[in-house]
Amino acid sequence: MSKYMRRWQLKAAGRDNLEQVQAAIPTPAYGQILVKVAAVSLNYRDKLLVDNGFGMPETLLEPQVPASDLAGSVVAIGEGVTRFTPGDKVISTFVPDWIEGDGPGTARTPNGRTLGGPLQGVLAEYVAISEDWAVHAPKTLDHIEASTLPCAGLTAWTALVERGKMTAGDKVVVLGTGGVSLFGLQIALAHGAEVVVVSGDDQKLARATKLGAHHVINRKKEDWVEALYKITDDYGADHIIETIGGAHLDKSLRAAAVTGRISMIGILDGLEVSGGFVPLAVKRLVLEGIQVGHRKGLENFVKAVDRLKIKPVIDAVYPFDQLNDALDHLDRGPFGKIVLELK
Repeated sequence: MSKYMRRWQLKAAGRDNLEQVQAAIPTPAYGQILVKVAAVSLNYRDKLLVDNGFGMPETLLEPQVPASDLAGSVVAIGEGVTRFTPGDKVISTFVPDWIEGDGPGTARTPNGRTLGGPLQGVLAEYVAISEDWAVHAPKTLDHIEASTLPCAGLTAWTALVERGKMTAGDKVVVLGTGGVSLFGLQIALAHGAEVVVVSGDDQKLARATKLGAHHVINRKKEDWVEALYKITDDYGADHIIETIGGAHLDKSLRAAAVTGRISMIGILDGLEVSGGFVPLAVKRLVLEGIQVGHRKGLENFVKAVDRLKIKPVIDAVYPFDQLNDALDHLDRGPFGKIVLELK
């Protein structure tokens, strides 16, 4: 094995500061595993980190390596490792210190330690991480497919299953057709829910219908809340995957059923959210922010993927060298996930 590898890194925010370099292949320390990376799935936050520095430390002591979601194989282990052996196929965890339960952090300082900012990310041919920061990959998925689970897949799973306790017959609204949204569609269908997909693109809505969506609404052609009322006879939605954020929250508050649940996930419309108090209070809604999820939840999701035969929706796969093209595709709004493959 060569002593050197390729790695993407940022010296500061901005595409001009994004570079691919040669770096030494790390040696796993005590409790660490060395993973030969086969695929890295990109999330919208990765584009925000590259373009705007979202999630980066205020002071960079060393260049920031982007991205959080890898799939690969363990090629070496450090002393004290008990959860993995060389040859195991693994995927990373997004919030590495959160094993299960409520997780670390305080009211003053909530836990913000996530891979790919502010912690070093995984856009490299080899990554050395704590064995606690990985789980066994699904047996039914290849590396490219498995790389989509750590953030997008687990976020939808956490919102609907771990936290939402979704049951058969629930009415689920999925906003958009990105990675989290399509995982939400698939997870909800696998649990027997009735799923409504909202998007501004008829072609993407047609593809969502082929995936099994029961109803689709083009938000650019009609008020999607009123359309939902018609579809559900004014019942509304038991669960809403809110991927837009900002002032759009008000629409989700109006669309939710009595005692419905809104999972706040996306920030496409900004970091500051707003909406009417009356529907929130009178309908006794649950509004919860979702920070992806814990390792135990990811392990549960991996089991579900294998048993339910869930296949991630991947819009495009790019070679490792074409990171900028992949980020541009992400900015255009993919149908599902964008993945970088390492060969």
